[in-house]
Order: sequence, then C-alpha cells, then structure tokens
Amino acid sequence: MIKAVISGTGLYTPPATIDNDELVEAFNQYVELFNAENADAIANGDVTPLQPSSSSFIEKASGIKRRHVIDKDGILDPKRMKPYIPDRSNEEPSVQCEMAVTACREALEQAGKSAQDVDAVIVACSNLQRAYPAVSIEVQEALGIDGFAYDMNVACSSATFGLQAAVNSVENGSARSVLVVSPEICSGHLNFRDRDSHFIFGDACTAILVEREEDTREGQGFEILGTSLKTKFSNNIRNNFGFLNRADDSGVGKPDKLFVQQGRKVFKEVSPLVAETIQKQLQSLSLSPDDLRRMWLHQANLNMNQLIARKVLGRDATEEEAPVILDEYANTSSAGSIIAFHKHKDDFVSGDLGVICSFGAGYSIGSVVVRRR
Repeated sequence: MIKAVISGTGLYTPPATIDNDELVEAFNQYVELFNAENADAIANGDVTPLQPSSSSFIEKASGIKRRHVIDKDGILDPKRMKPYIPDRSNEEPSVQCEMAVTACREALEQAGKSAQDVDAVIVACSNLQRAYPAVSIEVQEALGIDGFAYDMNVACSSATFGLQAAVNSVENGSARSVLVVSPEICSGHLNFRDRDSHFIFGDACTAILVEREEDTREGQGFEILGTSLKTKFSNNIRNNFGFLNRADDSGVGKPDKLFVQQGRKVFKEVSPLVAETIQKQLQSLSLSPDDLRRMWLHQANLNMNQLIARKVLGRDATEEEAPVILDEYANTSSAGSIIAFHKHKDDFVSGDLGVICSFGAGYSIGSVVVRRR
C-alpha cells in the first residue's frame, strides 16, 4: 500500500507589520473623521456614532498582538483603510504566485527535492485574486513543474482539505508528489472600518510537499496516518463578493462584500464541533488524546483554541501542546495551522504524534493526524 508523507514545509511572511497600537491609532482617526462629518445626523439620531477601538480590547478578544501584511500604508491611512496593491500586467507574475513560489521553494529545499520531482500543485486558500486562469497553474509554470494543477477554496480549512486531496493523489497513484500552497492575502477582504473585526487578519503563504514514503529518506518527515473532513452550512461567517456583484448595482461596495461574521455564534457552535471531530478521528485510528504530543490548531482566536484543546485533552493544554502563532501573524485563514506546524515541528522525534486541524467558514473542519517518522 502506498503511504503519503509530509516531507517539507515552507513559509512566506510579508516584511511589513502592523502592531495593535498602530492599527488602533488609524482606526480611531477614522472614527473621529466619520463622527465629525456626520455630526448633524448623529445629533438628530439618524446616524449611530462610531466607537473607538483599543489595543487592550483587541488582545483580550483575540490574543492578537500584530500582523504581517502585503501593504501597510494603505491600511493605516484613515481616509483609505485598505491595502494598496497595484494591478499588474498579464505578463507579470501575480502577487499570489510570487508568495506561493517563495513558500514552495522553501518546502522543496527542506525536503531535498526540486521542481522536477513534483507532479502537481494545489493552490488552496480562502480568496483567489482572479477567476481564471487558475493561480495554481501559474505557480506550476513559474516553478517549472510538468504535471497538473488546480485551485480550491474551503475558506479557513482550505489547506487541510488540500492536504487530503494531495494524499488521495499520492495514494491512488495519480501523482508521486504534490505541493499544497496557501497564499492568503486576508487584508484584501477585511473591513478595516469595522470595530469588531478590523484587527482579525494578516497575510502569509504556506506550502507543504506531500510525497510517497518510498521516495523519501528513512526517518524523513511525517507519515500521514489519516485525514478527516467535516462541513456544515452556516451564514455566520460570510463574504458575498463575487462576479455577479456587478449585476446588481445596489449591492456594490456594501459591507457584506467583505468578511462578516457573527463571532459569538461561531465560537459557540464551532468549538465543540472541532473537538468532536478530532476525538472521533483519534478513536477511528485507535488513538487517544493522551497519545498526542501536539495540536497545531487553526489560528483565529486564542480563547477558542484554548477551549478546543481543553475539550480534546480534558484539561488545559500547555503552550507546547497547542502552540500559538496568531499573536505574531493574526488570523491568516487556512495558512494559520500550517504556520504553527512549520514553526513547531522540528523538536519531534520518531513516533511522536500530532494533529493539524483547521476550521472556519462553511462551516468547515479539516483534521490531519501525523506521526514523525
């Protein structure tokens, strides 16, 4: 039987950063401008005044301290409050392609492989900058890979769903090795004028190389013991941006064309579902939570991760058992759990077990149990 192995991971981190104090300063300047411009309407009761934000509020609500972004200046301009990412000509590599190539090259280097060893590319992320041609095929071309490629989107679970697709391709013989890459430019769909969510996201790109076990060195990488996927429809996390927006002028530019969520409902509904998914998967593999050395969880909210880990383990998890990277990166959608894995896997020894788990809009949950070879 063919077994699939994660032999390398890569990460692209944008150099620009915004800490909470900087973000709050820009947001509060916007609030002052808005309230001043609408002073009469506010006085008449026709418009609700906006309320300022604070760094303490952000960190308490989420655990986030700063984030990396493609563009900083546009976001911190109180008269703009969105990134400035210029269009490129069709002859230039797209922004997502550039991010992906950097992350993929690190994954290949870590695995000791070259692009000539790869058969397929899956770009799995929550937002794609165009409909077609597929960004994955552009990445394939940029790396010089002879094979096939496709894009997929399952929001924050895209990377783990992409991992299962890669495992399927390797184990059924359609590819010997597959790159799963997640170029997440989350700042592009974040409403920086919304107090409840203006701090949530950051930008990053991860890459994972999945190969046949027989093509890797003895003891290299992580054996994939099993994958488990779960979806349940919900409107509590939604983004209505799409190609049909232009067919109804009344909706263009409305808040629902960016990220919107009912945060408390998401917390209440998703947390137990994630814990249950992990527990059932472990049981199906004849494993128990006590067998896990680490959980690399989706990095959206610190309080949520602590609750999920507590439900899985039956006790509070240590920082080693459930590492946190959202304080530095914020929520990078599907890249988050892979960043955690990338940064917190090198101390594993042969036989150590862990679970990579992402969750988010859909609802969607992807769980991957791995064992250090």
